[in-house]
This record gives sequence, C-alpha cells and structure tokens, in this order.
Amino acid sequence: MEKSKNSRQKVVADSANEVCFSPRKTRNAVRTRKAVKIEYEENQVKSESRPSTKAQSKKRTSNETSNSTATEDKTVDVKLQKWEPVNFKQTLKNIQEMRKEHPAPVDTMGCDMFQDESQEPKVCRFHSLVSLMLSSQTKDEVNFAAMERLKKRFKSFSPKDVVECSEIEFEELLKPVSFYKTKAKHIKQASQVLLEQYDGDIPNSIEGLLKLPGVGKKMAHLCMKSAWNVTSGIGVDVHMHRIINRLNWVPKPTKSPEDTRVALEGWLPFEMWDEINHMLVGFGQTICAAKPKCDICKNMSICPYYPIHLKELESKKKNEN
Repeated sequence: MEKSKNSRQKVVADSANEVCFSPRKTRNAVRTRKAVKIEYEENQVKSESRPSTKAQSKKRTSNETSNSTATEDKTVDVKLQKWEPVNFKQTLKNIQEMRKEHPAPVDTMGCDMFQDESQEPKVCRFHSLVSLMLSSQTKDEVNFAAMERLKKRFKSFSPKDVVECSEIEFEELLKPVSFYKTKAKHIKQASQVLLEQYDGDIPNSIEGLLKLPGVGKKMAHLCMKSAWNVTSGIGVDVHMHRIINRLNWVPKPTKSPEDTRVALEGWLPFEMWDEINHMLVGFGQTICAAKPKCDICKNMSICPYYPIHLKELESKKKNEN
C-alpha cells in the first residue's frame, strides 16, 4: 500500500515539473504563480499608463531647459533694445531751432575754423591740433585771438616754428589763454615729437594723438574729425558734460566728461556723433550756460533740470533775505 502511494506522489511530481510532492501543494503553487503573473501584468499596465520617475525627470528637465531658453531669449531681446532719453526727439528739435536763432562764438571762432587753404594740408592739421590744445578751459574768443597772433608771428606756423621759438616768447604769444605756461610747454614738446616721428605732420589715429603731451581723449576725438575728417568718437568737455546731465541724456548721472562720453556713445546714433559737440557747445554758450537762461529756453516745459533750477533760485532768494 505504501509503495503504491509513493508511486502516485512521484507521478504527481513528474506532472508538476518537480515543483512540489503533493497534489495540494501543486495546486497552491499554480495558483500562486498565476497570482504573481496577474500582479505583474497589472504593474505593467500601470507602468505603461504612467511615466517612470526617470522619464518624469527627463521631461521636467526638458521643460525647464525650454523655459530657461525662453527666459534667456527674452533677456537678450531686452538688452538689444536701445535706451533713449525721455522726450529726446522733441528736446533735440528745440535745441536745433534755438541754435539757428542764437548764433554762438563756436560757430565762427571754434577750433575747426582755422583751416587755411593757402597752407599745405599737414600745416592745417597742425593748426587744428594746437587750437584744440589751447581750447581747454578757454573761451573761443580768447583761443581764436591767440591762434591769429601765432599765424601772424610765423610765416606758416609749423612745428618747426614752435621748436625754434624761445619758451618766453611763445608763452607771451599765448597770453591770456588759461594755463598758458603749461600749454606752451606741451605744445613745444608735441612739436618736437611731430618733427622727429611724423615728418612735421600729426598722428592719424587716436592712439598716436594720445601719446602727445597735453592731449586728452576729448581733444583726440575732435582732432580726428577736424584734421582728418574721421569720426572716432564724441568730444565731451565740461560744458557738454553739464548739459547732458541736466537733460538726463545718460541712463544715470555721470561724474566726469569721459564717463559722459562713454554713456552717450552707448545709445546716441552714430550719424549724430559729428554734430552733437558743436550743437551742445553752442547751446551752452548761448542758453544752457552755467547760469542757464531757462526763461527763453524752448525746452522749459519738458526739461528735467528746470524744476531743480527753480528750487535753487528760491533757496538763493531765501538766503539773501
């Protein structure tokens, strides 16, 4: 009997592929495998219907990159938009009209008014350089008179004439130009350099001009235009610096003429670089002077400085009383 039972167990085991040794355990095993299979299929369905954590992360990264790119593109667009002062076009138009109505000394006695066609070109260029070196903190009328004395004293007024002239005589010819002794020294030193390195001509680059004694960036840019007819930058002096800051023609207040030049060149159209110096210098000489004539200025109603000027006048009256 026992032998028969063992045979039966063996047959069952064979039919169950050696999974277990009893019919009950075999049924349980099959049921378990089926349950596991169903559970796996359910998970597979869930997995297909919902993206994995890795996929979600990849998608999120992709979206973030896309958003970041959009933000960057938007930022670039903002940077490309040029800043322009409030009421710039109207203010500019009014200044141009006032310049026509009120002639200024710079119109007839400015540094670009010394071209003498009877002289050879390099001598004319030297005259432009010297007049600019004399112009610093000097009125156009005084500068013009000094240049006339120099041309009258010398046949052509060339670098050679300056080098051969005594220091004392040269200083006397420059009087009453401001800082005439220092300017006389610089002009004599520069003339020596021109004879030795440029055959009596002047440098045709900003870098070359800036190496000359007594020549700054404002002079160099103005000289490139007046002597070589090349626009290399905007010449900004203390008067232009004052006017530009009064009009808020810079994104934020500047502390020096050079800072003003850099800020102005950052937004002003290149085609206006030539005229802006002559226009504003004359405007400063006639209306927007250190003590401005706001009552005759056409920009009074839109000028950002006018309310400040009124307060200054009121404060001055109170102090006087």
